[in-house]
Amino acid sequence: MAATPSLLDFQPPPLASLKRILTAQQAWFAPQFFGLENIDASRPALYVGNHTIMGGLDAPLMVAGIYEHSGVYLRSLTDRFHFMVPGWRSLLTKFGSVVGSRENCAALMQSGANILVFPGGAREVMKNRGESYQLIWKARTGFAAMAMEHGYDIATFAAVGADDAYDIHYDANDFRDSRLGRAMQRSGFMEKYLRNGEAFNPIITGIPGTMIPRPEKLYFRFGPRISTQEYQEHHADKEAQWEVRKKVEDQVYADMDALFALRAADEDWSWWRKRLTRR
Repeated sequence: MAATPSLLDFQPPPLASLKRILTAQQAWFAPQFFGLENIDASRPALYVGNHTIMGGLDAPLMVAGIYEHSGVYLRSLTDRFHFMVPGWRSLLTKFGSVVGSRENCAALMQSGANILVFPGGAREVMKNRGESYQLIWKARTGFAAMAMEHGYDIATFAAVGADDAYDIHYDANDFRDSRLGRAMQRSGFMEKYLRNGEAFNPIITGIPGTMIPRPEKLYFRFGPRISTQEYQEHHADKEAQWEVRKKVEDQVYADMDALFALRAADEDWSWWRKRLTRR
């Protein structure tokens, strides 16, 4: 699959326009940013971190926050199923997202773009009960291989808050065990259309009785860059790829732990936020 022809013609939206679109989201979630000193606008990087449930809650705010604080605009590598939805596809394209293929990633890296990728993809968004703040990257090392091949730094980040905005009542495991789910597995429908349940959207609620997410504060932390240049000649070596991936995983989890501590010490919560996030 060749890179999208207009891939490199993209111009980031004006910051004022982006902030205006996100005004309500910003007020509802009150995002906070840490480790911004680790963002280097002079050297492009591949930004890698954890994907939270219903990633649309926090990812746009993170992209806007980086853009405002550093001038760095992230081009997102996005699961191709998003681009199958009319309207949504146009919106993603408008804000710089591209299908997450190796060809598109290579083209962006060759152009010196700052790139955002969630190795867990749809599976990490469509969480099951008990999977909050887990990196569900399976055996994927492609992001590491691409960074190594192109000598790209990997800029890690962690996001905390969004996984607490919803409660999961029925997940992919429940569906697989249901009569309908078992029938779909036997017919092959589950594998073909739902990636064996990985693309099953869990049934969730936020504020009791609604789909409105609880107004949890969102916390983002950017870790120190991980250089891949020493691995460039070994970018096709699986062992080297796993070594880089392990470095990234460890840093993301360390930054999540730091954010949990910051959140526990944060007493600046308004009365309405405390009330609406109470369980």
